[in-house]
Amino acid sequence: MHPATSIIGFTVASGAGYGLLALAITAAILGGLPDNRVFAFLVMALGIGLVSAGLISSTFHLGHPERAWRALSQWRTSWLSREGLAALVTFVPLGIFGIGWVFLGATGGLWAFAGLLAVAGSIVSVGCTAMIYASLKPIRAWHTPWTVATYYLLALASGSVLLAMLLHVFSAPAAWADGLALAALAAAWIAKLLYWRDIDTAPAAGTPESATGLGFLGTVRQIVPPHTEENYLLKEMGFRVARKHAARLRRVALGAGFVLPAALIALAWLAGGAVATGLAVLAALAAGVGIVVERWLFFAEAKHAVMNYYQPSW
Repeated sequence: MHPATSIIGFTVASGAGYGLLALAITAAILGGLPDNRVFAFLVMALGIGLVSAGLISSTFHLGHPERAWRALSQWRTSWLSREGLAALVTFVPLGIFGIGWVFLGATGGLWAFAGLLAVAGSIVSVGCTAMIYASLKPIRAWHTPWTVATYYLLALASGSVLLAMLLHVFSAPAAWADGLALAALAAAWIAKLLYWRDIDTAPAAGTPESATGLGFLGTVRQIVPPHTEENYLLKEMGFRVARKHAARLRRVALGAGFVLPAALIALAWLAGGAVATGLAVLAALAAGVGIVVERWLFFAEAKHAVMNYYQPSW
């Protein structure tokens, strides 16, 4: 599939934003974060800013972004519509909890109830985003349980790294936050390896032989191509990345997105002080770069079954 920049930005930013908000709100309700209004403001601003930036970025992939609101009417059948509605609804409890936490320093009672609704909305929104892709049966690389698992774990990993970074920036590091970031990065790393093993070994969603029903005669080959010029399907669904480049980019995604941030967080945990702050910031930057590469591969390596019609070798 063609790896559109707008969709990559959407999945990376919204996942990190929802992960940060869900973790920070839960920790705030449990009393695990510093009683600092500026800290609370920056957490909410960064989380909501990332989610908003992701949603806005996603509209750029539409032919008419100004008509994006119409997609919300298809919630009965469309995961894209459900994701949009879930995101909009989640802003309400997010705003309510943010008012209590930032301006009143309150995270209990009704404020906590609003916060838990916001956490639930964040979880649902990430799940709907993952199902946009996991529900597409013609794309074998996406139609797998690992798609949903990796979306959740990437949101958890990126969000926990951002939360650990903010705690270090405010000189209030918490061992549980650093430990959670390390565990989330390790889980996401394992899930990504299992996902790649799955798509590398799984049979194709369809073949020219299965599509024509002539497989019993042998290999089916086209005598004449459908046409001689590129069309929309070839542009959007015929993107190909060389195997050697994909292997190299996978190593970059694993190293920059998971291994390097984990090492930096571990060093920050041990170092303390200004050095730890710098290491935590570098960990967040590295994770961002690595996850962008991972998302690019997620789209670039996906092959739509329709390409059997154009290029049987797929």
